Amino acid sequence: MSTDKNILDKVNRREGMTVPDGYFDDFASKMMAALPEKPKAPELAPRQRIWLRVRPYAYMAAMFAGIFCMMKMFDMMRSPSADLNIDNYPAVTAAIDNGELDNDIFNGVDENEIMESWYENGYSTEDIYTYEDSIDMMNDTIDQ
Repeated sequence: MSTDKNILDKVNRREGMTVPDGYFDDFASKMMAALPEKPKAPELAPRQRIWLRVRPYAYMAAMFAGIFCMMKMFDMMRSPSADLNIDNYPAVTAAIDNGELDNDIFNGVDENEIMESWYENGYSTEDIYTYEDSIDMMNDTIDQ
């Protein structure tokens, strides 16, 4: 039994598989002659050229305008926040005016304990000023 791999040799039929000699030598020139002439692309008007250049920037501006409108809508849909103006809280204003708030906050706080804790946390004595020292320093700089 023959193990010939080429089936065309086995059948011995070559019809339709060949072209005449020299067929592809001038094929390209014949094909170009047979095709119709390609029309030129129309020249763009100056107005169209400007739009082609400006178009990406116009799209980007529209995108940012859309983001702005979206953020504005989210802001309008949000519930109104509480007004934290101190004038709306007369009890706190009265406590600040008469000194009750200072007594409540600083009741039992020793200035020496505060200074010791600052010193333990790495502050030097040059960094630690009392309130009166800082006011004196401000007054000295203003006088100069």
